[in-house]
Amino acid sequence: MPSPQRPRPSRRLQHLTRWITPALLLVVWLVLGGLLGPYAGKLSDVATNDQSSFLPRSAESTRAMDAQKSFQEADTTTAVVVWTVREGKVDRQQREAATRALASLTGGKGIVGRPSPAVTADDRLALQGAVQLRGDLGHALPGVLDDVRDAASRVEGTKAQIAGPAATQADLSDAFSGIDGILLVVALVVVLLILLLVYRSVLLPLIVILGAVFALSLACAVVYELAKEDVVRVDGQVQGILSILVIGAATDYALLLSARFREELAVHGDRFGAMRSALRRSSGAITASAATVALGVIALLLSDLTNNRALGPVGAIGIVCAVISTLTFLPAALVLVGRAAYWPARPEPDGPATGERDPARDGAAEDGDADEEDAGSEPPEGKSPDGDRAATAAPMNSLWARVADRVDRTPRRVWATTLVALTACAAFSPQLDSSGVPTDEIFVDDVPSVAAQRTLGEHFPGGSGNPAVIVADAGRTRAVVRAAEQTEGVASAAPVTRSGRPGQGEPLVADGRVLIDATLKGGASSDEAKETVERLRSRVHGVPGADALVGGYTAQQHDIQTTAEDDRALIVPVVLLIILAILAVLLRALFVPVLLVATVALNYLATLGISALVFPHVFGFTGTDASVPLYGFVFLVALGVDYNIFLLTRVREEALTHGTRAGIRRGLTTTGGVITSAGVVLAATFAALAVIPLSFLVQIAFIVAFGVLLDTLVVRSLLVPALARDIGPAVWWPGALRRRG
Repeated sequence: MPSPQRPRPSRRLQHLTRWITPALLLVVWLVLGGLLGPYAGKLSDVATNDQSSFLPRSAESTRAMDAQKSFQEADTTTAVVVWTVREGKVDRQQREAATRALASLTGGKGIVGRPSPAVTADDRLALQGAVQLRGDLGHALPGVLDDVRDAASRVEGTKAQIAGPAATQADLSDAFSGIDGILLVVALVVVLLILLLVYRSVLLPLIVILGAVFALSLACAVVYELAKEDVVRVDGQVQGILSILVIGAATDYALLLSARFREELAVHGDRFGAMRSALRRSSGAITASAATVALGVIALLLSDLTNNRALGPVGAIGIVCAVISTLTFLPAALVLVGRAAYWPARPEPDGPATGERDPARDGAAEDGDADEEDAGSEPPEGKSPDGDRAATAAPMNSLWARVADRVDRTPRRVWATTLVALTACAAFSPQLDSSGVPTDEIFVDDVPSVAAQRTLGEHFPGGSGNPAVIVADAGRTRAVVRAAEQTEGVASAAPVTRSGRPGQGEPLVADGRVLIDATLKGGASSDEAKETVERLRSRVHGVPGADALVGGYTAQQHDIQTTAEDDRALIVPVVLLIILAILAVLLRALFVPVLLVATVALNYLATLGISALVFPHVFGFTGTDASVPLYGFVFLVALGVDYNIFLLTRVREEALTHGTRAGIRRGLTTTGGVITSAGVVLAATFAALAVIPLSFLVQIAFIVAFGVLLDTLVVRSLLVPALARDIGPAVWWPGALRRRG
């Protein structure tokens, strides 16, 4: 008997290379993870949370703020000290003690100029004074405010609090301090628990989480270097959204690829062949899905709001890093671990042909071989007429097989019912108030600056501490002050003087311009105050030769709201066109992309409708941040299209072999479990934003989390497949879907 031939050296080398390539990729990622991991914590060093991060570039309030800089030796921010008496009324000794306390801060660390004297409220129950602080204190700001608070607390018989922009900025920095700590921990733990519960395997969730962490580390390193060179801008909101977006996207893409790999393992047996097939069949959907999100956030560069523009390139960088990790680290790790990644579960396909070879998977169909089940023969016992054997697979597949069966049997009833329900929810969307968040609702908790501002509003005009600031020609000072005082809603107006006492002394002049503080009667963030700013602008703009600009906190909030509305009108159609173009190329059709975009847009409106009911009645929000609807649209539409891309690319693949009707059944059954899991993971990841106690992030967290679940469980599972089933092959218009074989 002849001895078996030894493998040729080239075969042995090829076999060795198959193991070396994934091993090298794994080593490279482990090294990168070790080197780049610290950047997630360092990103806060290049982040800024000052008010200018949120202002429109071309708005009048921004130009007024720029004009104010000529009056200052350095960039400053205001701390307003408010004292309330414990008993009786404010007396002369307390007022003088408060003024001395403020004067003692002159020349102190971070203090600019001489603080203003203390002013008594009309009800004689409170005092207030202003201290100018350097605007570049950064992490030192809380310490400087502590010095101000210590000095103010020396006034006997009173309670001292600090309000104003400086106090708000300090509380914002404190809120964002959890961005690179508790937020990441909560997000990663939630994702890990969900994966463990859904997939009931030990290694796979850890591999997926590790890939997401590597993607985030790479993204943070790239963003850090770009921010350090002032190429991109980062603030706390952008940093938090970047973390959540990368973790959620990387996990979603990893679940799609790992599910396809598990399916191919049961067919091919060989882990290398299974991974090649899995990558070939899923990389297109993953790349297209990533492109919709990346280009969607890039469209934010069209915004006039600095903060929105900042998120555009940063978010796109995060998505690209998520894709790189998914298509390099994950395949390497899964190939090296093999079937052990799914232990103790057995790798079985999620869809048709459980445990059997399917021409649509092993390449026979691609070569034009006929599919036996399409030859007109009766299906074997226990199999559905379209060859879908998923009903006999795992319980998750059985569930989605039943859903697919319901969609297949009564498509019109399914899409009509879901369409009516979504439309009913969408009908409430106009009730969502996106005129801005009141000052006392910026933070979810009752932080010190909010409590102080509330106290200030109880004893002084609502706009105290945050006056409207008018910059005007010095020669027209009296005329501008008179026009401001005659404006409805203005409590008082006076030029800023060299003495620091409004209206007492010579006006402070710089470059031929003066500053005039106009205290508003309404609260600084109220609709009443914003309407007053509109009237004030109209009056001072009418003063001949004054060339007046109106800025300040209320004017900034008004301009942000107006700009946000303009941004939505511009960016929404751009994002829709981008997504339509990507879908048309991916699906080689026009009708189905329009259908998909219309359904995810309806999902977005339905989510806003639910939010309009939940925000005031459950969370107690009386207003929504002006940027929330735009952020919600970009994330929900782009991410919602993701799941439909995963579904429709599989439907098209199956339809090429089995026809459109069977392709819908098989595609829905096959992708049902993995897409639902991905949706739950992404919703939970965005929900983690709620741990940061800011109403803006809580609102974004709810809108995206609820919207993703609604899209995953209703739009993608029922509405889209039912419409496609009812329309039939015409859904692929203008192309003709030619079945293989």
